[in-house]
Amino acid sequence: MTTQLKLIPGHKKELQATPVLQVSKLSKVFKTGDGPMTVLQDVNFQVAEGEFLCVLGPSGCGKTTLLNVLAGFEKPSAGNALLEETPITESGPDRCVVFQEDTLFPWLTVKENIAFGVKGLSKKEKREKTNHFLDLVGLTPFGDYLPREISGGMKKRVSLARVLILQPRILLMDEPFGALDAQTREEMQDLLLSLWNQFHHTIIFITHDIDEAVALADRILVMQKDPGMIAKEIRVRLPRPRERTEAPFQDYCKTLYQSLKKPQP
Repeated sequence: MTTQLKLIPGHKKELQATPVLQVSKLSKVFKTGDGPMTVLQDVNFQVAEGEFLCVLGPSGCGKTTLLNVLAGFEKPSAGNALLEETPITESGPDRCVVFQEDTLFPWLTVKENIAFGVKGLSKKEKREKTNHFLDLVGLTPFGDYLPREISGGMKKRVSLARVLILQPRILLMDEPFGALDAQTREEMQDLLLSLWNQFHHTIIFITHDIDEAVALADRILVMQKDPGMIAKEIRVRLPRPRERTEAPFQDYCKTLYQSLKKPQP
């Protein structure tokens, strides 16, 4: 029988103890003109079904490389990453990536971008499904706009809708809100949490922003660099919605700040 992990306050479903993702003794070495460069070394962690996991660390600690391994874009040099019990060796429809960079097709409208990857539906079904996800991200009035005609925050909403409409099991998000202003970034974080509570995806979210990690995550992996390793794991036991100005939230931020500043052996 599958046991249950403790209910995270404010989370609408309990996390299953059986992991959907397992990373074991994972290392990644790149060849360079100056010799081998170890980007990730002996990385180990698990992710429960429906969990919101943030990976927090400074630039150059291997966060994006780790995400690329989970997406199937890169292969580990040692160790493995398992989706349930199957090694991840290539990309697949069960995992979708949201990048920091704008990846919308500039010649397609907002609606057409959202609908681009949808297969196997009639025109009517595809249109109805597209309109539904357009509404979920609050862009119904902008469906016929081109990407150049909408703001950066709106583009991120389109990017979210474009992956959610494919109904992936896992969302891999590589600092998706990093280029947005503070107010828009917070709005996008709130939207993402709302959608996560509705669809219960498993989310691995890469960030270097401490406040963002505490606002979003069930659990935070803190990474160090040279080479990239997991230095600390912190479970965020705060109810949602989280009040960023209150003492418990700030206490988590201080703990994470000290973890990032602490010299690693």
